[in-house]
Amino acid sequence: MNRIAALLLLSLAGAASAADSDAKRLAADEVPAATYDVFTDETLVRYTVDHMGNNDYWGTFAGATGTLTLDPRDISSAKVEIAIPIFRLETTNRDLDAELYSSQFFDYIRFREMRFVSTEVKRTGPRTATLIGNLTIRDVTRPLTLDVTFHGAGMSPFGGDELFIGFDATGSVKRSDYGLGKWVPIVSDETRIFISAEFKRRS
Repeated sequence: MNRIAALLLLSLAGAASAADSDAKRLAADEVPAATYDVFTDETLVRYTVDHMGNNDYWGTFAGATGTLTLDPRDISSAKVEIAIPIFRLETTNRDLDAELYSSQFFDYIRFREMRFVSTEVKRTGPRTATLIGNLTIRDVTRPLTLDVTFHGAGMSPFGGDELFIGFDATGSVKRSDYGLGKWVPIVSDETRIFISAEFKRRS
């Protein structure tokens, strides 16, 4: 087989694979009612604070676990419970990371995770909803509202019956509400939250 023919076959195979993948995509209202588990390796929580009025300073939390119970025909019945380990906190500054783990901030030795439990879900559009719940950090629980957007859903491209769904969410908290107020107002009290979450349908 000459090189041109080989490249043509590879191109056709790629197009067929892409078409097959597209065929497995699901619209928001096509997602099956089920319980879904957080796909930990593909989920990330980011936060940002204003640093001395000069720039946004970012941190991330990986390692989230939890569940989503979802029926697209009855969004109000959805339930979300998420746990995020404190030890997966990371910024661009290792010294700061160590301080954030300490008793001055998250106090990792005493409080190993933060937790969000939903209490109410309201549909706001074909692909959007407001998720209301309680966020617990350092044994302090406060209400948190997240604006959620359906990002996409589809079957695994590697075969089988694995179904994945993803969402983006944003919100904000005052860190001082959770005993994390050191350096306010030099570093902003308001902390903006950005979440990219993927879930896998439970077998």
